Amino acid sequence: MEKKACLKILAAASLWGCIGVFLKLLTAAGFTSIQGVALRGVVSVLAYGGFLLAAAPGALRIRPGDWYLFFGTGVCSLLFFNWCYFNAISASSMSVAAVLLYTSPVFVALMSALFFKERLTPAKLAALAVTFLGCVLVTGLLPLGQQSVGPTTILFGLGAGFGYALYSIIGKFALAKYPASTVTFYTLVFCTVFALPMADPLSIPARLSCWQAWAGALGIGVLCCALPYCLYTDGLRHVEAGKAAILATIEPFVAALLGILAYHEAVTPYKLLGMAAILGAVVLLNWPERSR
Repeated sequence: MEKKACLKILAAASLWGCIGVFLKLLTAAGFTSIQGVALRGVVSVLAYGGFLLAAAPGALRIRPGDWYLFFGTGVCSLLFFNWCYFNAISASSMSVAAVLLYTSPVFVALMSALFFKERLTPAKLAALAVTFLGCVLVTGLLPLGQQSVGPTTILFGLGAGFGYALYSIIGKFALAKYPASTVTFYTLVFCTVFALPMADPLSIPARLSCWQAWAGALGIGVLCCALPYCLYTDGLRHVEAGKAAILATIEPFVAALLGILAYHEAVTPYKLLGMAAILGAVVLLNWPERSR
């Protein structure tokens, strides 16, 4: 059961790693970053909501008193980390922001030990260190001395990492009451409702006038949002939150590989070493306990 759950988490992170392809299409169609977040939410809510209405309408029922769980996953996590992440990119660069975002497994490990009494095993600590180093190498932050990181960038970047981590923690509490499909759907609903006012929603329909916009919207909403969040949330039911967060760092590996294969991005020894480190961390986490 845990092995299958790990595969779901790896599949989810791999789909998240493809988001750059569809973001490029939306950017070409004139969408801003926050409009991309809002559009992703609208498409994912309509697509996933329609699917649940037809296949499992019972999953749409929640108790009104549990709204705080989905406010936590949708607003405090999903929306907050995206807002911080985009601000970190604006204040510095994509690579610096990505590295700070992937401090999230550290936050998850610490909060999991506090709330769920998950053990910080030597293997988990080693995987945390290796995966963070891998993210630093993949994003091109090393060698050092090439980029200046100010306090504003650090604050937004760590905020993104913390917000990203909250999904694994609050999601565990939500999963104690609801199936993964319900948690995923209402997470997306709350994120979308609060994101739309910030995204100049009245200007969005006019930009949906070309195939790039529609392809980007469907890809980012279904393949890179509804489906992976459902897979990740379902996997989280059977995997420790700390382990799930480290497994999800396969995302920058997939993004880097896609950049190399599809967009002919430069292949450097540092990038290859970072990709190997991330894969090594995933293998280390899944190595049988008795073999360590």
